[in-house]
Amino acid sequence: MENLKFTELKISHDLLKAISDMGFEETTGIQTSAIPPLLEGKDVNGQAQTGTGKTLAFGIPILEKIDAKKRDIQALILCPTRELAIQVAEEIKRLSKYKKSVSVLPVYGGQPINRQLSALQRGVQVVIGTPGRVIDHINRGSIKFDKVKMVVLDEADKMLDMGFVDDIQEILKKVPKERQTMFFSATMPRAFLELTKRFQKEPVHIRIAHEALTVPKIEQYYVDVRDSGKLDALSNLIDFDNVKLALVFCNTKRQVDDIVDALQARGYAVEGLHGDLKQASRDRVMAKFRRGAIEILVATDVAARGLDVDDIEAVFNYDIPQDEDAYVHRIGRTGRAGREGKAYTFVVGNEVYKLKDIQRYAKTTIKRAKIPSSTDLEGIRSNILLERIKKTIADGKLERYVDLVEKIVTEDYAAMDVAAALLKMMLGGKEEKEEVDEDDLNNTGAAPGRVRLFINVGKENGISVNDFVKFIEKDGGISGGQIFRVSLHDRFSFFEVPLENAREVLKRIKGKELKGSRVFISPAMKR
Repeated sequence: MENLKFTELKISHDLLKAISDMGFEETTGIQTSAIPPLLEGKDVNGQAQTGTGKTLAFGIPILEKIDAKKRDIQALILCPTRELAIQVAEEIKRLSKYKKSVSVLPVYGGQPINRQLSALQRGVQVVIGTPGRVIDHINRGSIKFDKVKMVVLDEADKMLDMGFVDDIQEILKKVPKERQTMFFSATMPRAFLELTKRFQKEPVHIRIAHEALTVPKIEQYYVDVRDSGKLDALSNLIDFDNVKLALVFCNTKRQVDDIVDALQARGYAVEGLHGDLKQASRDRVMAKFRRGAIEILVATDVAARGLDVDDIEAVFNYDIPQDEDAYVHRIGRTGRAGREGKAYTFVVGNEVYKLKDIQRYAKTTIKRAKIPSSTDLEGIRSNILLERIKKTIADGKLERYVDLVEKIVTEDYAAMDVAAALLKMMLGGKEEKEEVDEDDLNNTGAAPGRVRLFINVGKENGISVNDFVKFIEKDGGISGGQIFRVSLHDRFSFFEVPLENAREVLKRIKGKELKGSRVFISPAMKR
C-alpha cells in the first residue's frame, strides 16, 4: 500500500496542525494500514518493527475519539518498560498539543506514586503504563477502567517475554467488553496469538515487512555527537572527505531550513528540499543539484522520494530516521550505478538504542566514526593542495609565473620562503585572514548600512535573546541600541550591526565562549 499524506486521512484540524508541528509530512507503512480501520472503530492486530511509527498509528485514532469534556479514563496504553511508557506519553502529548482539554498520564514504577495519584484524582483521559504499576493502581482503587473504550498493547511480544501475561489478562478483564482493542508486536508468538483470539473481535491483521539492505558498496558509520555539535561534525566530515555532492536528511521541514541557513552562512553551496516547496521550486533545486551547481542538498524523506542522482558521494542522517525503512531508502541514495559511497548517521545520547534497532532490522553493521579534528582537516587540505601543485607542474606552461618568482627571489627572499608563503595563503582560506573582504560585508542580505552576522550558538545552548544581546554588547564592544534583528534558531543565530562596527565585532567575538560553547562568527551569506 502506498503511503499517504496526513491531509488525505479523515483527521481533525487540531491533529493535522500538531502533526505538521512535529514535522511529519507522510504516513509510514504501519500508519497507512492501521489508521483508517482504527478510525472506523475496528480492532487491529499489527505486526511491525520498533521505530516504524506505531505510536502515531494508534495515537491519532485515540485522540480523535476522546471526549475531552469527560474526565474519565477513556484510553489505556500498556508498554513493557518505563522508558517506552515515557516515550509514548511524550509523543501523545505532542500530538494533543492543540487539544487543550485532553490530559495524558504515564504511570510506571520508579516514580513516586503520590504524584500519579494526584494526577489521577484531577482526572485524565489517557493512561500509558507498565503492567506492574497499572495492577498496583487497580489494587489501590486509584484507577477505574469502567469508562475505557480503547486499549492498546504496545510491543506485546516484549511484555510476554518479560512474564506479564497474567497481569495483561487481569487488566483486560477490568476493561469493558465493548471496547476497541489494538495489539502491536514485532513478532507473533503463540501466546500473543492466543491473547488476540481471547480479547479481540474480528481484528484487521496488518503485517509490515521490512526491506532488506542491498547496498554492499556503502560504507556505513555513526557519529556520537551532542545536538549542538552536529553542524560542526557535518562541516568537518564534508571537508575531510572532500565531498563534492552530498545529501543531508532531516526529520522536519524546519530543521531543513535551519541547516540550509547555517551551511550557507559557512560558505557552502547548499539548498533545501521539503514538502512546503512548490513543484517549480523543487524542480529548480533538483536541476541545480544534478548538474553540480550546489554541492549539498538538505531534504526530508518525502521530498527526496524519487531522487535519482548517480554521483552522490555521501549521505548524512543529520537526524536519525523515524522509520527504520527510511534508513534503507536514505543511504541507498549513494553508492549507485556500481559506485562506492559513504553514509553517516548522527546519534545523540539514547538514540544509540534506535541505531541498534536499525542494525538488527536492516541486518547490517554500522561502524563508529570519529569527527575529524582541525589538525586532520589541515592535513587533508595540505595533501589535496600538494596533489594540485604536482599536477600543475606536470601540465607545464609556468614560464610567466617563474618570472614573477624570480623577481621576488632577487629581492633577497629565498625560493623556499616564497613557496611557503604562497602555501600559507592558499591553505589559510578565510579563517586565516585578519581582514574581512568588503564583498563579504556587503553581501549578507542585511538592511542598508548594516551587516548581518552568523554565530554558531542558539536556543539549544540555553541562551535567551537577552543573554545573546548582553554577550554581543560585552564581548563585541557595542551598545544594545546598535544590535538589530536578532534571530535565535536552535543551533545558531543571526543579528545585524552597523557596517562601521562590523569588523570590530567580528574581531572581538571570534573565539570567545558563550554558555560553555566556543563561538564561531562570520558574515552571513545572502540567500
